Amino acid sequence: MQIGILTGGGDCPGLNAAIRATAKSLMLNCNAKIIGIEDGFAGLIEQRVRPLSYSDCSGILSLGGTILGTSNKADPFNYRGADHSAKVVSYYHSLGLDAVVVIGGDGTLSIAYELSKLGMNIVGVPKTIDNDLMCTDRTFGFDTAVSIVTEALDRLRTTGQSHKRVMILETMGRYAGWIALHAGVAGGADVILLPEFPYDMDEVAKACKLRASDQQYSIIVVAEGAMPQGGQATVRETLGCAPDPIRLGGIGNTLKLQLEQRLDAEVRATALGHIQRGGTPTAFDRIFASSVGQEAASLIAAKQFGRVVVMNNNQLSNVMLEQVANQTRMVPADDTSLNTALSLGISIGVPALTRISEMV
Repeated sequence: MQIGILTGGGDCPGLNAAIRATAKSLMLNCNAKIIGIEDGFAGLIEQRVRPLSYSDCSGILSLGGTILGTSNKADPFNYRGADHSAKVVSYYHSLGLDAVVVIGGDGTLSIAYELSKLGMNIVGVPKTIDNDLMCTDRTFGFDTAVSIVTEALDRLRTTGQSHKRVMILETMGRYAGWIALHAGVAGGADVILLPEFPYDMDEVAKACKLRASDQQYSIIVVAEGAMPQGGQATVRETLGCAPDPIRLGGIGNTLKLQLEQRLDAEVRATALGHIQRGGTPTAFDRIFASSVGQEAASLIAAKQFGRVVVMNNNQLSNVMLEQVANQTRMVPADDTSLNTALSLGISIGVPALTRISEMV
């Protein structure tokens, strides 16, 4: 067997662990030759690949990023204004590949699904710090991102306490609030604002005023895709060359300016940005990425193509690529972590008497 591996979309902790597990498992159990595809789908478009040896895949378990490189701008169906999909499929066959393991999030796996319809054998591995991939409870990279945000909240708390300030932390996550929600609960936030539940600015200010009467400081976690009721998400910039041209960001500073008009307190805003993506993966993400990588190798050994490895109820399984393509998994109203936050008195920026289920 000759198997290609690529990592697409944004980088995240655990990619190298997944590459290592997939490649080593295929080498040891299937005597497979592994071809590393450089910079995501760009490597297939521009014909940049290289063989991966067993030693190439050793010593990389704890490394952040990806040894293969990645890209979130290389859509074969629209790359620099042209459709290169037929060229990609032809190159795939010329390499003599039996299959390609595509490690990525919703955008990458959506592209993989379209290529699978053109005859490429593909097995998907779910990764994204956003944790917004359909059909799986967890994606690797998420745990590390939540840990980084939680540590940042612990540090912001000391400043907030010392100066009696309202501290705002803006997280990544695009249109899903998983990072903000989990880190907000773990970091003891007082307000968590999510894209799924548009907030009322007066309710956010009210929560901060209640805190001021007791603790005299507040911690707010806001997902970059959060928006006010009747408003829109804050767009930082638009990139015409990317499959997803919209780049969210700036909601933290917007909140700061609005809260300063409503509170008798100093307000500070911090955006962690790409710090959430970088660095060493947590132990959980190393183990999880290794497990899904090995599971992907098992699917290839069984010639079960067009599928994605997923985890539900702590059990690995797989679903068809089409079930995860072109969809986003949002925080539901009955999510356990959301209900935990509400039961602890954490505000999500909506009136206390409003039932969350009525907003969905």
